Amino acid sequence: MKILVVDDNYDIVKMLRMTVESMGHEFHAEYAGRKGLQRIRNELFDLVFLDLSMPDYTGLEVIDVLAQENILRRQPVVLFTASHMDVNTLEKSMADKGLHSVLPKPADIDQIMNIIQSVDSGSG
Repeated sequence: MKILVVDDNYDIVKMLRMTVESMGHEFHAEYAGRKGLQRIRNELFDLVFLDLSMPDYTGLEVIDVLAQENILRRQPVVLFTASHMDVNTLEKSMADKGLHSVLPKPADIDQIMNIIQSVDSGSG
């Protein structure tokens, strides 16, 4: 699988890189929302992990653009959030746009692996 991580936190990207590569998947990263948006527009990924809070362009802004351009339904996007917003409320509000799921930070490696496996097996 080809997996993209869009997050401005280098430690999180490093952890995700190790996890994704240890599972035998292809890893790509962008460290800013606008760059991530352009990458998602220009390439097809099997899975995208997207940070909610980035300084230049938030994950919600990226999701809004992807939904408007009907790109969000082509590739699963998992939103990472350290926000105090309720994860279930956020998932429900984003479900109609085609968001795969929401993961609270700090993310548990087992949760990340389970999402990757569910998408890889086609049950995501």
